[in-house]
Amino acid sequence: MISIVITSFREPKTIGKAIESFIFQDIKEKYELIVVAPDEKTLDVARKYAKKHKQIKIFKDPGKGKPAALNLAVSKAKGDILVLTDGDVYVDKNALNLMVEKFKNKEIGAVSGNPVSLNPKNDRYGFWAFVLTNVANEIRIENQKKDSKIICSGYLFAIRKELFPRLPENLLSEDGYISEIIYEKGYKIEYAPDAKVYVKYPTNFSDWIKQKKRSAGGYNQIGKILGKQMRSFSSESSGAFRLFKYVSGIRQLIWLFELLIARFYLWILIYLDISIKNKTQKELWQRVESTK
Repeated sequence: MISIVITSFREPKTIGKAIESFIFQDIKEKYELIVVAPDEKTLDVARKYAKKHKQIKIFKDPGKGKPAALNLAVSKAKGDILVLTDGDVYVDKNALNLMVEKFKNKEIGAVSGNPVSLNPKNDRYGFWAFVLTNVANEIRIENQKKDSKIICSGYLFAIRKELFPRLPENLLSEDGYISEIIYEKGYKIEYAPDAKVYVKYPTNFSDWIKQKKRSAGGYNQIGKILGKQMRSFSSESSGAFRLFKYVSGIRQLIWLFELLIARFYLWILIYLDISIKNKTQKELWQRVESTK
């Protein structure tokens, strides 16, 4: 059985499309769809779908953040395979089947989907999203060919339920933490590039910093928790050359140089945040409004 878990927070306008993108798929396996959110507006929309589709289950979480919501949802899930995603994104029509079939290989502990930007690339932030999502896709494909480490995307990934760890509630990057735990347990992570999940990325600099600080800074946090070296500015900047192949014209070249400067500024902010391990999820997590 498959348990699809959609975590959401104050997303009544997008949760319906997130749900529909699964229930209208031709899913080969028996499944349940769990929606977990702390706010009534989101839950009310989900309840309307639950009245028509008996496989949908609704849970209200205590509002302590996504890790706590996932811990709750997974404790209620009945499936052997968990498919985890968010309430402000939606998946392609055959995404679930493409991921689930990879678990026929007993060495596979998790499978990552492929985030695709919905933002038009004819402005600065849309171009940044286009470049970064395409580079991430490229790196995952390369790592899969080399049998190297793949980090799951929190927008869409699947995991064997038995491998799901109880998450520290102050985690910023639950996808990175779970990925590391899977490798520590001796399993591999597979990539399904055709299992696409469509994402709206930030459209202003303030929201871009909030989102990227949460993701990139989250890897520093994971390093502290697990006692290992994670992503750093030096490791990230070593692959910057590959970004230039996505440039077409002077305007995009300027935007690319601005992106490199923005990433440098981002890492300065991360290193200035001396200690995040003792802060609560509420203190660490900042909502990104322009992605909704």
